[in-house]
Amino acid sequence: MLSRRHFIAGAAAFPALSYLSLSKAFAESPKTILVVAQQLDNMTSLDPHESFEAIGSEICGNMYHKLVKPNLDDPNTVDPQIAESWSASEDGKTFTFKIKQGVKFSSGGELTAEDCAWSLQRCIIMNKGPAFIISQFGWTAENVGAAITAPDATTLVLTTEAPTSVSFLLYCLSANVGSVVEKKVALENEVDGDLGNAWLQKNSAGSGEFMLQIWRPSDTVSLQVNPNGDYQGGIQRIILRHIIDPSAQLLMLQKGDIDIARNLTSEQLKTLKDDASVKLVQKFTASLMLVSMNVSNEKLKDPKVWEAVKWAIDYQGIQSNILPATHKVHQSIVPEGLPGANMNTPFSKDSAKAKALLAEAGFPDGFEIAMDHYSAQPYPAIAQTLQANLAEIGIKVNLLAAENRQVLTKMRARQHEMALSAWGTDYFDPNSNVDVFCVNTDNSDDAATKPFAWRSHFQDEKLAALSIEARDEQDPATRTEKYLALQDLYMQNSPFAIMMQTSTTAACRPNVEGVRLGALSDSHSYAGTTKA
Repeated sequence: MLSRRHFIAGAAAFPALSYLSLSKAFAESPKTILVVAQQLDNMTSLDPHESFEAIGSEICGNMYHKLVKPNLDDPNTVDPQIAESWSASEDGKTFTFKIKQGVKFSSGGELTAEDCAWSLQRCIIMNKGPAFIISQFGWTAENVGAAITAPDATTLVLTTEAPTSVSFLLYCLSANVGSVVEKKVALENEVDGDLGNAWLQKNSAGSGEFMLQIWRPSDTVSLQVNPNGDYQGGIQRIILRHIIDPSAQLLMLQKGDIDIARNLTSEQLKTLKDDASVKLVQKFTASLMLVSMNVSNEKLKDPKVWEAVKWAIDYQGIQSNILPATHKVHQSIVPEGLPGANMNTPFSKDSAKAKALLAEAGFPDGFEIAMDHYSAQPYPAIAQTLQANLAEIGIKVNLLAAENRQVLTKMRARQHEMALSAWGTDYFDPNSNVDVFCVNTDNSDDAATKPFAWRSHFQDEKLAALSIEARDEQDPATRTEKYLALQDLYMQNSPFAIMMQTSTTAACRPNVEGVRLGALSDSHSYAGTTKA
């Protein structure tokens, strides 16, 4: 077992730091170093305009600022960050932001509107994974130079192709894709016209509370405080170590070898509920667990079958017996924590009602069907419960376990019958989920766009129209109302049984305060963290 001293020393081969200096600094001033055990293998880049995995997004969120940021307490509010204020033109196509003065990058350079404009242009021009979040406003590599401008050092002007809801625009800009990168530093490290992408994959050029010191893939990430920022906390360095085994994380936490464990299991969290030596910080994240029914299958075409399956599931039993510390029952496509989330849960286990619906659909004796699911726990346990639930109404389910990627590959090829899987939200707006679950404009096998609904051959023109109507609604309150109504309709009229929403947990030593978790990983923040 690693000792705390050796655990930290393992991350000590950083520029300007020796093994001895780091060990000594920790021994004398432990309050300034935060040590976190976390599974770090799920990231490929720390360029905020490229990174799209959960862990990379979280780290980028601590190194870069955006124009605005989500309010972690009120999902219907966005807070200013780099932007002091904003306004929209009457036609809803031009948006003007006033940029805060005096903000410094970690290099010491002053952040200006030019950096803001260039960063958004850079995202569109590079066209990496997250670019779609803002390219949906009509920006392309060809027009972005004219559509996103900085008339002066404190003014940023964005022009969209079509009239746009200001709340929709702001929520999209609050994602990491809206991170402001220092133009000068990025271009100084440009190689073959990559706008600094290769360099920024393992370096940082932001104005956030922390800056990247080193990243060794699947081993260590070290962040140090931005020396030119306005961070007032006591933590000067954050050391993230890749500890893949949750049991090892728990043991190290209990021994005091680490300050925070980020990947504890449901069973482990249950044992810590009343443990005074550990403090649990939890937040429901924008990740859903659901059953998809492929409507190309003759047995799954009738909406009454969809409804029967939803009434057959023992949601509460699954949550309380299998997922008590990591999930909650949630039945809408917009997760709690996002604006416009519908918290209604109309379905509960009613086998008699489910069996009657199945008979109305022409299956009084049920039928046999296959269900794909992830092979990693807790999915096998949940799949077995679903198998038992559906057997009660006459549906014989044959379970097909496979690795996550294999299940997803099969779903993306539209080859599943039923599938138990998960879906994560891409950005902080209800449209992120509503669009992919509702809008399927081309249901052919060779469609250019293949949203989540397409995978199960689901197409509903009414839901698609309501989705677009809600997305483009200019009044924020009315927009929320339209999303709430759409979700009620969707729960009753879709082949997707939304079951659970996932929570994330930071298990902390009792002297750690101020860790903040958000609905999306890019909102997880160590900015206000202190150690007593």
